Amino acid sequence: MKNIRDLIQKALELQQSGLAEGQIADELNVSREPATWLLAHSPKGDVTQAPKDIYVNWSSIGRSSRRLRLMSSALCDLVFESLENSDTNIEVVVGVALSGVPMASLIAEELGVELSVFQSNKHSSGGSGGMLSQNFSTVSGKKCIIVDDVVTTGSTINEVISILKSNKAIPTAIGVLIDKKGFDSIEGIPVCSLFRVSRVDKIE
Repeated sequence: MKNIRDLIQKALELQQSGLAEGQIADELNVSREPATWLLAHSPKGDVTQAPKDIYVNWSSIGRSSRRLRLMSSALCDLVFESLENSDTNIEVVVGVALSGVPMASLIAEELGVELSVFQSNKHSSGGSGGMLSQNFSTVSGKKCIIVDDVVTTGSTINEVISILKSNKAIPTAIGVLIDKKGFDSIEGIPVCSLFRVSRVDKIE
């Protein structure tokens, strides 16, 4: 996809295939507000300004199991570098559905630990809270790392942390492929990103 028209068309196609706004945002690697804006604008165009966000296409990695394994290994190394001065023994890797799960699975395999999967509330139309899938490892009392593909506003990661803590788990680090906000930490938990994107037209 080369321009905004392509993104609008892709968003409309995803909507027509039955995806909810939160799922469309995930597929396009943008936050929910830009996804809503894209859906509201037909190819004929409305000149209202789009919400500020950065579109990231990492499908060249995602479509190759070899590349995905290499990136996951690099992310695993980065997370452990951030924890090297602490006495932390990771027991569970928590993957954020959908796109964080493949990397989380590969990292869990590399570490020889259990895998848990978090389903965000943005995948439900009713707005109910996120949940840990019952088909994967429990997290109660265990030290864990959180893995996702892209962090934009941090709201999903905040949701994961809240659910983990309510389940008596101990989140120790957050590993993401791409950080679009420049987080050093979220809720006091270090964020380790392979790529950090910064907008040069905005001073925070």
